[in-house]
Amino acid sequence: MTLTRRHALTSAAALATAPLLPALPAKAAAPVAGKQNASFYRYKVGDAEVTVVSDGATTFPLADNFVTNAKKEDVSTALEKAFRPRDQVTIYFGPLVINTGGKLVVIDTGNGPATFASSKGAAGQFASNLAAAGIDSKAVDMVVISHFHSDHVNGLLTADGQPAFPNAEVLVPSVEWKYWMDDGEMSRAPAGRMEGLFKNNRRVFEAGLKKKVTPYDWGKDVVPGLRAVETIGHTPGHTSYVLSSGPDTVFIQSDVTNNPDLFARNPGWQAFFDQDGPQAEVTRRKVYDMLAADRMRVQGFHYPFPGLANIEKDGTGYRWVPAPWNPSI
Repeated sequence: MTLTRRHALTSAAALATAPLLPALPAKAAAPVAGKQNASFYRYKVGDAEVTVVSDGATTFPLADNFVTNAKKEDVSTALEKAFRPRDQVTIYFGPLVINTGGKLVVIDTGNGPATFASSKGAAGQFASNLAAAGIDSKAVDMVVISHFHSDHVNGLLTADGQPAFPNAEVLVPSVEWKYWMDDGEMSRAPAGRMEGLFKNNRRVFEAGLKKKVTPYDWGKDVVPGLRAVETIGHTPGHTSYVLSSGPDTVFIQSDVTNNPDLFARNPGWQAFFDQDGPQAEVTRRKVYDMLAADRMRVQGFHYPFPGLANIEKDGTGYRWVPAPWNPSI
């Protein structure tokens, strides 16, 4: 039998009459949970074990300038096409922990405890989910930062301003460090968001972390098997990574795109938080052409959890294909 709209409506009507049926004895009711389980997911890249540790997500009304070079109506249509609400955007956050066998490495640290408090636990979950994943922050050897936006660096500190990873060396892109720590650049920053980012970065890195900071350069391994790749545009020193073990690889894209339903599908769109929108677009197309051609897996910081996918070309844009959930590692 072919299912038609008439069949669906008939079934709906039948359900609507259900309250008229004789009541059955009630079962013992359980209270609703009201929250999700702790969010972490593991997979292997060769001998390396990757744990995606969710920092949660934030949802906000779609603003006129969220995409600076596209009409709001076109962005709403793209959201609707992806089965998302037309009038709001959700941004996900996915820091990583990589166990190389010799080192325990964190890549980016999420929004931090202040956001956890202000969002009522919707974002800033990295610390609690890290503990739920059985990972002791004191056991982390290195924290690798991709760029200096607050959703990547604020988790470096605890709620009382202490280093969240007390025994870890903090590795930062040398170009990014030079830019944000330059007093001249800070003095020229426009009031508002950019000025706030400079102040926040000074706050984070001056809180007992400066002596732990080691700048690194592009084109070299930050730790064995984790190569830093220049992917500028989003910020002046924005960095992605190729994790390799044996013949297996994954591209850790940081913020090459934000929400993939918008910026992978429409790689020419520029988000308001891209410091150099045209350069961010050039980088995005270059990276995604490579991922599609090489059929390399990509791990997206702002992809829906757990953020592991493949990329294929689709017309003038790209389609992201989430990796199937693997019940084993």
